[in-house]
Amino acid sequence: MRSTKIVGSGMAMQHFLLSSAARSLSLAKVARMSDEEAHNAFRLIRWADTDGKPVCPRCSCAETLTYKTRALFKCKACSHQFSVTSGTIFASRKLPIRDYLLAIAIFVNGAKGHSALQLSRDLDVQYKTAFVLAHKLREAMAAETKDATVSGTVEVDGAYFGGHIRPANNAENRVDRRLAKHQTGKRRVVVIMRERGGRTLPFVFKAEGQSVETIAQRVAPGSVVHADEAAHWDRLHSLYLTKRINHQESYSDGEACTNGAESFFSRIRRAEIGIHHHISGPYLAAYSAEMAWREDHRRVSNGEQYLMTVGAALAHPVSRVWKGYWQRGA
Repeated sequence: MRSTKIVGSGMAMQHFLLSSAARSLSLAKVARMSDEEAHNAFRLIRWADTDGKPVCPRCSCAETLTYKTRALFKCKACSHQFSVTSGTIFASRKLPIRDYLLAIAIFVNGAKGHSALQLSRDLDVQYKTAFVLAHKLREAMAAETKDATVSGTVEVDGAYFGGHIRPANNAENRVDRRLAKHQTGKRRVVVIMRERGGRTLPFVFKAEGQSVETIAQRVAPGSVVHADEAAHWDRLHSLYLTKRINHQESYSDGEACTNGAESFFSRIRRAEIGIHHHISGPYLAAYSAEMAWREDHRRVSNGEQYLMTVGAALAHPVSRVWKGYWQRGA
């Protein structure tokens, strides 16, 4: 629920991000953590079910030994040595644990995202390090809805990204870049399935019409689907009760609208224009998943977002995409 404030003689609505409830995390507090405090924080979040008592990631045994000189644990059952980040998305880490906590705090504080270049400056690390770290966090965020479905009232829409062609200098040499013959072939469409009052599921396709099969798999039977007037959505009528809105006439007619989906596209457009400046096709799904997570948790305080992201990262297994990413290209 949004908080309110008195303006003049009347009541005015205040955006949640401007309220005190949204400011439950301080970067200064995280930055002032000692290595021991950061290690304990990671341990308490990862093994919350056992009150921070280490559990072997190999055999799930809760009986472990500790070392006085190293921050390692040894399983009594299988003798496996492991750290607080072993078997997680931060496995084989090279940065101090406190830097990972700080990186997550910085990352979630960006309402429209946080660029890898800015993160590299904030943490004083190479751009490559920040790039992979940010994508690991996106992968952990996306895992929340990996096999999720939506139901009830669901809005479906698509928006194209990428494939930019620089416009010509002189007006007479310019072309209509919306036409396929004047595009690079790299454009991809993000199709969104957004449950009203619920979660947001983004998927990337070459063409909007290719998404109908995925919609059939991810939108529960019996749902009411809202879509625009595009011809490829005609197939949805055989699957769901489908309500259509003609955007050439209006964006809401009292019967149908896709304003929730448009809200998501507004967020990712702002992230593309103001934060990242360019999102290429191979990474579009990752950025879309991040923006869906931010959109779904926009009413959650940054402190809660921080704990959710740390928890998701520590619950996520080693990334097969991002571990050794730059070494594979060498």
